[in-house]
Amino acid sequence: MTKPKVHFAHANSYPSGTYRQFFEYLGRDFEVQALDMHGHNPEFPVEDGWAKLVEELVAELEARYSEPVILVGHSLGGMLSLMAAARRPDLARCVVMLDSPVVAGWRATVWRLFKGTRLADRYSPARFSAKRRNVWPGHKEAMRHFASKEIFGAWAPGVLQDYLEHGLVEHPEGVQLRFTREAETAIYRTLPHHIGDLVKGQFPVPVAYVAGDNSEENRQAGLEHTRKLVGRNFRMMRGSHLFPMEMPRQAAELTRDLIRQMLGDALHTTPAPGAVPTAEPQRLRA
Repeated sequence: MTKPKVHFAHANSYPSGTYRQFFEYLGRDFEVQALDMHGHNPEFPVEDGWAKLVEELVAELEARYSEPVILVGHSLGGMLSLMAAARRPDLARCVVMLDSPVVAGWRATVWRLFKGTRLADRYSPARFSAKRRNVWPGHKEAMRHFASKEIFGAWAPGVLQDYLEHGLVEHPEGVQLRFTREAETAIYRTLPHHIGDLVKGQFPVPVAYVAGDNSEENRQAGLEHTRKLVGRNFRMMRGSHLFPMEMPRQAAELTRDLIRQMLGDALHTTPAPGAVPTAEPQRLRA
């Protein structure tokens, strides 16, 4: 039997190769593909609201697949997947967002007012990414640098090695991060403030959400608008915002279960090109 197709979109600053273990677990039930890095193609520059990044994802879906596929994304990738499905529901069977909270209501209004001012960096990770160290004498020094940090110490064995294998490139002084801190910072500074309007009413495809129970991003954004969007397709799992790196097997299993819940018996049916699945199940409440 042909496996259902999943297209994955990564979080800001983490190339898709970082998720190797998550892909392997998810790949037991699905055929998983992903773009290596978002935000680095000059044809799709980082702009306010990420419109060009959404165009990039749509272009990938059009080029790779001849039928609608399941969209899964982490953080930045979850939001891009949601926006791509809103723009082109004919390309998506459903969406699973991994710790990609919907910023709406008063929080979106505040962010819109702060964006482009000096206050913006005080309330986003841009204040860290703009000055992030990105060059080391060699791979060993880069490994020691990241391994000494608490955030990476929580990752499952082998995930940090995957991140460095796919995230470093040669530099005249040793090695440097492939995902530039300029692109990372620009993405943080242009976080969309219009998602609340985008998800008003019935979303055109089913949407699910997995939240880390210790995610600072969820606390900052709030989850009321996300819960309203996904209904009963909401799950909480142990971990921080980076739980796919911390617990890749559990994250993949929850993703699989939510996809099965949303698509039901239609999961293993090849959808016709242009078909838009019903979003009715996501509006049910547990």
